[in-house]
This record gives sequence, structure tokens and C-alpha cells, in this order.
Amino acid sequence: MDIWKLLVLFFSAFLGGSAIFLVRSDKSQLLKLILSFSGAYLFAITVLHLIPDAYSGEDHAEIGIFILIGFLLQIFLEQFSEGVEHGHIHKHGDSKAFPFGIMISLCLHAFLEGMPLAKDPHNALIFGISLHHIPAAFALASILMQSHFNRNSIIFYISIFAIMAPLGFYVSYGLSTGSIGGVEAYFNKIMGIVIGIFLHISTTILFESSVDHKVSRKKMIAVLCGVSIALIGYFTAGGGHHH
Repeated sequence: MDIWKLLVLFFSAFLGGSAIFLVRSDKSQLLKLILSFSGAYLFAITVLHLIPDAYSGEDHAEIGIFILIGFLLQIFLEQFSEGVEHGHIHKHGDSKAFPFGIMISLCLHAFLEGMPLAKDPHNALIFGISLHHIPAAFALASILMQSHFNRNSIIFYISIFAIMAPLGFYVSYGLSTGSIGGVEAYFNKIMGIVIGIFLHISTTILFESSVDHKVSRKKMIAVLCGVSIALIGYFTAGGGHHH
């Protein structure tokens, strides 16, 4: 169990959310570039690592079904989260109402994202997921701020969100080592669902942040950087022959 992974996951989300107190503009260009980078990185990691891994098991016939389920699940979750997990910041009214739908679906989402880390010997995923949680946490914090939550409440809710990915990692670590029930058999299916979610999020990030499907030069560079880093990780890990 790598404690440092839990810490990286927690603090990336926590500091990403806390940055709301330092940044005044919520439409920062940098956030969009971080998003494009992490979207491209997540997509590349999914295609290079997660999908081949999921199909390497014995019972890979149904993996495709679970990838579809994950994809649809993410569409469903977004009905509640309003796209916060890909850095969307929607202006909410001056309502004091707590955005429960956003919070719950984001936490579920982060929990599922933490799960593949149990099978991540080369740490390819950890940084992609951590990076991806920075804008998500920032967007969550800004929504809470727009709903007029005080600083302590915002920090409290960001902490809950930040704990979710490490928790998912911890639980799936237990599943993959068999210490939590005999769930080994289901691990690949769970991974299929996570793959579906990743595919949806990464493609949504890449497609929707471009106006008229034209990509700005900065965004193109960010995307190429994300893909390149994933490829470097892939080739240094022996081109996927590390099973």
C-alpha cells in the first residue's frame, strides 16, 4: 500500500479546491489548459494501459458491456454534477441550497477513479487522476462559494471530495489483493466501468472546450503534452509488456 499515493491524491484535490481563496477569476485560461492537458492524458492512459489491462483477464468477453455501463453512468452522473468533474463552473443563483447532486456524484466519481490505482505498478495513472481532480475541486469550491458557504464549510466539503479518490484506491487495493471479500473476479468489471467513465470525461473535455471544434494553439500544445507524457510512461514501462 503506497501511502504517498494516498497523499498525492488527497492534497491535489484539497489544494486545487483551496486555491479558490487565492484566485479571483473563475474563468482562468490556465484552468482550461490544465483541463485539456489532463483530459488528453487520461484518454491516452485509458487507451494505452487500462483497456489492454482489462482485456488481459480470463473473462474479458463482457468487458465491453461494462465500459458502456461506465460511459452511460457518467452521462447519468452529469445530470446531477452539472459537469463539474471536467471543470465546468456554472453560475448558480444566490440560493443557500447545498448542491447535493453535485457533491454526491462528484464523490462517487472520485471514488471510482481511485479504484484503478490498485493495478498501477508504474504510477502512470496517479498523476493523471490527481491533475484531473485539481480543476474539479476548484470548480466545486467555486460553486460552494457562489452558494455563499463560509470558508470553513467550503474547506470541509473539499476535504470530503479529496478523501474519495484515496478511499477508492484503498478499497480496490483490498479487492485486488482479496483482503476484502472474494471480489477478485469482479475487479476487471469494475475497471470496465471506470474505463467508460474515463472515456466519457476525457473526450468531453477535449471536445467541448473548443469553440466550433477548432482547437487553439495553446490547447493543442496542452493536449500533445498530455498524450506525450502518457506515451513516455508507456514506453518506459516496456510498451505494455509489464503484466
